[in-house]
Amino acid sequence: MSGPAPEEAVKAEREPTFLLARPEKRLLRWIAARLPRWILPDDLTGIGVVAALAICGAYQLSNDSAAWLWVASALLVVHWLGDSLDGTLARVRGIERPRYGFYLDHLVDAISTAAIGIGLGLSPYMLLSVGTLVVVAYLMLSINVYLESYALGRFSIGYGLIGPTELRLILIALNTALALHVGLDFSIGHLDMTVFDLVGLGLAGTMIVLLLGRVVRNLRDLDRQEPAASRRASSAGRRRSRVKSTTG
Repeated sequence: MSGPAPEEAVKAEREPTFLLARPEKRLLRWIAARLPRWILPDDLTGIGVVAALAICGAYQLSNDSAAWLWVASALLVVHWLGDSLDGTLARVRGIERPRYGFYLDHLVDAISTAAIGIGLGLSPYMLLSVGTLVVVAYLMLSINVYLESYALGRFSIGYGLIGPTELRLILIALNTALALHVGLDFSIGHLDMTVFDLVGLGLAGTMIVLLLGRVVRNLRDLDRQEPAASRRASSAGRRRSRVKSTTG
């Protein structure tokens, strides 16, 4: 049995599995219906990318002042609008470009994730190694989602109840706590860490565990669709091939 065609992968059903998916969808459709006609989906995509790069800069500038955390939080809201609203706007207006959107959306998502994660690592609130680990784990989850859409015709970007929107809200909450000097830093041995590091390590570990669970499930499903040859049958086939070659 062959896997879905590329067109089927692009059109694979989006499964709203994460916590805020349904209310977020309603809110986005409400906003999209009220945007001026001169605003197009690509404009929103561009806003999302610029916001992600600006978030990276704001986190780096927080080395000079914690006030930049407020800027980072505001930019996370802008990034949410640009990243989440572009596809909704296209669907509301009936101007979808499925393959173009599929390609551009996921490319931009990778760039934005890398920018925000590296920005956190360059801030005084997260070790660069932890920020890099979170980026790598998130991109591994994303790659698995894209493979699922092609091999299984299923597009489920949410792992459990946590999706991109929930992650932004967590970042905003942590930004607020640190900007208010709540005192969320601590030391382990000679290593100075903050709650950002603890959350980052927990998040990366959780993502890896969830990824392994999905991989096991996917391989089990695909194995049922495409059963592997048994070792006995393979050995018999090789013996028949050797006999045929010697008698020929």
